[in-house]
Amino acid sequence: MLPGNRQIRAHSILKDLESQQLRELARHYEKTTIYGSPSYVTKVRNRSAKNTYIVADDLPLGVRQQSLPSREADRIVDEVHRFLEGQELIQVDRQMGLTPPATYHCRLYVTREYARLAHMWYYTLFPTAKGGEPDFVSIYVPEWPERIILAYPREGTTYILGTDYFGEAKKSFLRQAMYRFKVESGGLGFHAGSKILRVRTEAGKLEELGFIMFGLSGTGKTTLTIHDHDLTGEEGIIIRQDDVVLMDRKGFCHGTENGFFIKTEGLDEGQRVLYQAATGPMACLENVMVYEDGTVDFDNVELTSNGRGVIPRSEVEGTDEIIDLPKAHRVIFITRRNDIIPPVAKLNPVQAVAFFMLGESIETSAGDPTRAGQSKREVGTNPFLIGPE
Repeated sequence: MLPGNRQIRAHSILKDLESQQLRELARHYEKTTIYGSPSYVTKVRNRSAKNTYIVADDLPLGVRQQSLPSREADRIVDEVHRFLEGQELIQVDRQMGLTPPATYHCRLYVTREYARLAHMWYYTLFPTAKGGEPDFVSIYVPEWPERIILAYPREGTTYILGTDYFGEAKKSFLRQAMYRFKVESGGLGFHAGSKILRVRTEAGKLEELGFIMFGLSGTGKTTLTIHDHDLTGEEGIIIRQDDVVLMDRKGFCHGTENGFFIKTEGLDEGQRVLYQAATGPMACLENVMVYEDGTVDFDNVELTSNGRGVIPRSEVEGTDEIIDLPKAHRVIFITRRNDIIPPVAKLNPVQAVAFFMLGESIETSAGDPTRAGQSKREVGTNPFLIGPE
């Protein structure tokens, strides 16, 4: 439901488009790589955390969460809807999650000029049944003169204005899902990857251990989630998720997405699984250096050190059709803090709780490039929470 029961009225709305049709609409922005995959360059190249506001006047907020009075936000929203009346929009409907109650119908509207955002977002979620009203709606207007993101948690609606960075679309739905799952199901949304390691014990018995890995954007969640740890033979990994899981009261971790959002800086063949996926024809690259002949240079950070790629799960070795993790036997906190000694430490339950709440880490180019490398604390390493921690 849109705030104030507003409706989407536009000059025209393109609906029910498949991935290849969306790519064709975005062709004018594409530089094709030697692998046959599309690459795009954006004007804004990181998430706009300082410009993100929660709109719910009576909702208590947590640390670093910003609110905007509904009166002021509604004034901006009214202007946006008047603007949309003269625009051609693209509507894409996808489903987040596969296992109830953590399944959500998500709908993205974006102005046609920025079809590349719809094309990339298409790969992150699953097909949804036709018809029905969405649980969450994001309205993306990159050409808006002011950069501001307005999240209405009770309505499940987000307005993304004045930025063309793809991460805003992806996180807008995950932010809403984490809040909805907390309020309606009493669960927790974690900014964490998940995987299963199939390994032999000291006694030689083969067992499967579930892992979830917490970390701020750009600190290595996807890298660690997808890494095969050089396990061979009967031992190996099964990849579940790389960004957000929804844990219920019994510890079951619901998966959310059908794609991986990878950071490409310095990517090479030493990260075999990730490199193969990033250099496949189904990858969508964003702000990665691609030369005129289509050669991809993951080491060149002239555009940004926050180069990204969207990769369908089906293109990643070590995945299957399951995205859920029945139980997390091990929990890992990724800090990327070079001044913490020892570099690897085993925590007891009390220490783990304290570490979760402290969220010791560093800022990265994904969040605020001007502070990249500086110390940062974020509860649960999750800057996408809504409400008290």
